[in-house]
Amino acid sequence: MILSKFRAAALALAIGATPAVAQDKILNVSYDIARELFEALNPEFQKHWQEKTGRTVTIDQSHGGSSKQARAILEGLDADVVTFNQETDVDVLAKAGLVAEDWRNAFPNGASPYYSLPAFLVREGNPKNIKDWSDLTRDDVQAVFPNPKTSGNGRYTYLAAYAYALEQNGGDQAKAQEFVRKILSQVPVFDTGGRAATQTFAEREIGDVLITFEAETAGIAKQYADRGFVAVTPSTSLFAAFPIALVAQNAERKGTTEVSTEYLNWLYSPEAQDTLAENHYRVTDKDVAAKFADQQPEVKLLTVDDVFGGWDKVTEEHFAEGGILDQVFVNQ
Repeated sequence: MILSKFRAAALALAIGATPAVAQDKILNVSYDIARELFEALNPEFQKHWQEKTGRTVTIDQSHGGSSKQARAILEGLDADVVTFNQETDVDVLAKAGLVAEDWRNAFPNGASPYYSLPAFLVREGNPKNIKDWSDLTRDDVQAVFPNPKTSGNGRYTYLAAYAYALEQNGGDQAKAQEFVRKILSQVPVFDTGGRAATQTFAEREIGDVLITFEAETAGIAKQYADRGFVAVTPSTSLFAAFPIALVAQNAERKGTTEVSTEYLNWLYSPEAQDTLAENHYRVTDKDVAAKFADQQPEVKLLTVDDVFGGWDKVTEEHFAEGGILDQVFVNQ
């Protein structure tokens, strides 16, 4: 009996003397259609972090329309990092003091480790022969994409169509507005985010063409292999940066600045860039990009800066209340 007590005491002492494994936990708030991407990336980072520090990390994810996610953070969603698909949504957080004002300079390539562009996914055999933005204005074509008022994905689609129309019409603003008005008028359902728009097209079988980021078209076609969807890259599209940022105010309060910063920096590593390219994103690492060049069709990429004069100007002219988007979106 006495011996048993000594053994129990020794065991308790040994357990008490064993150091607990240090654990970290962060929340990555991301855009709607990034679920599968971060399901692939996060385990790789967890391995990297443990090898580097000897600590484990749990990475929670939150997904939704990019603009909606930014508002949720303003309202209290406790993000440590954001991985968005539109720069203006990070700017909203910067103006609120949650993200550094110079967030674009905190990481390479304007804080965008990967990029994509709006592209098309059509039904088996491409029965409507949809090849470019001009086909979306035909009376017999219904395009499906998320609401530009709630989704970064949708805003890029709107801007890409507008940019194409400007290029085709010698910069004529009136003709460009009529062009996007026609496309918007034929969208059968405006979902709040890219994931819901994909379900509308693929599962509810509504519409003739889904417009989403090029990176998503291959993944959706694979996911719904039995439907025979075909990815189509238009002749011209818009460079879509995927901005990242540390939500410094939250990370400092939670003590996660170190792991959160490492997480974002790691997205530029060859390992992460490989996974991004495998998921059909265009990457910034030149060696990785060269390795995957054959899976990414050539396309003329316009930029928001060149076409619209930058995000501040496009936000004021197109996305502010009463702006051009509201004018062409009337009765939609």
